[in-house]
Amino acid sequence: MRPKSLAEVARLTLGGDCFDLCLANFLDEFYAAPGPSGLAEMPGLLAPALGEAGRVQDAYLAATAEELARAQGFSCPVWTAADTRRLHRPWFASPLAALRTVLIIESPVGFRARNLFVSGNALSRA
Repeated sequence: MRPKSLAEVARLTLGGDCFDLCLANFLDEFYAAPGPSGLAEMPGLLAPALGEAGRVQDAYLAATAEELARAQGFSCPVWTAADTRRLHRPWFASPLAALRTVLIIESPVGFRARNLFVSGNALSRA
């Protein structure tokens, strides 16, 4: 099943599916037919069930919504501004210290604002 919203990504993840695969499938669906409805519904929080990994994923969902909305010219969903969608400590997509500077520089604004440091093409599907 390909999620058609970020809220579905969260529901599937809570049901035991792989977050990364669900998000990738959502991105494929979104890019095929961009629309604000896939971003509008607030995803359930993953942190209570998944701990630290869930906190990162909660922030990642908000950053994804913000960046997709910005790229498509949609209004940013209000739920993305919640404190539960930000990390208190930096998280880097790679454990290699040598890549941290690159990730800091490349990270899209929506990710940096949530203390997430990813590659500039983190939301690409090529």
